Amino acid sequence: MDKKNPLRAGALAAGTTLMMLLMSSPALAVARDDGDDPGPGLSAWQTIGLYVLIPLALFAVIAGLVIALDKSRAGSSASKS
Repeated sequence: MDKKNPLRAGALAAGTTLMMLLMSSPALAVARDDGDDPGPGLSAWQTIGLYVLIPLALFAVIAGLVIALDKSRAGSSASKS
């Protein structure tokens, strides 16, 4: 196994991340644009709910539906016995 490929992939990922960090300019977010009308901010609990709890709940629902509607498991267990 060639050890250069993981090294190249790591260097590429690190370089890409570094370039993204250098090219983004969060200081420009302070200046308001014409017509900018920001709404009220979110509380910490609203932020956690929006970005953590809702995605986890969606993942659980989708995983539950996949498991519940999986037809291959019923067929494979019957053919094994």
